[in-house]
Amino acid sequence: MTATTHAVTVRWLIRRDMDEVMDIERSSFGVPWTEGEFLEFLRQQTNIGMVAESPAGIRGYVLYELHTRRLHIANLAVAADSRRCGIATQMVQRLQDKLSGNRRSKLTLDVSESNTAGQLFFQRRGFWCSCIRPGFFDGHDAYHMYYQLPSELSPQRKLEWD
Repeated sequence: MTATTHAVTVRWLIRRDMDEVMDIERSSFGVPWTEGEFLEFLRQQTNIGMVAESPAGIRGYVLYELHTRRLHIANLAVAADSRRCGIATQMVQRLQDKLSGNRRSKLTLDVSESNTAGQLFFQRRGFWCSCIRPGFFDGHDAYHMYYQLPSELSPQRKLEWD
């Protein structure tokens, strides 16, 4: 089966998106966030949500945190019938486009050790694993991964990057 790219608009998440976002969340994770956890996350001044919307509705979402020198992806998922169609790539690219050398130059996230597809997805987008976080996800280890602007990488890492 050949995946086709879905045309989506990546925009800020708003309250009326929550039903569709929660449907995606529940179908994507064994231990999904509750709607209360989503709302609590989004109430924080430095936390932001975006959705990928098509004419068919919300196809994916990403929640991220603003830190002084980096953005941190807290949660990302795509509707099951829209996976492998470029939607997650478009959302991650939007975050990578927000990086700059004079402010936030790094994008980080944690991926469960059991989520091989997620690990490979982020690796293909230029992310590196910096450490393993024991028991990070309800007793399961996580890989802490990061993407750094190429201009911000050390000369040694630049050689590995190419």
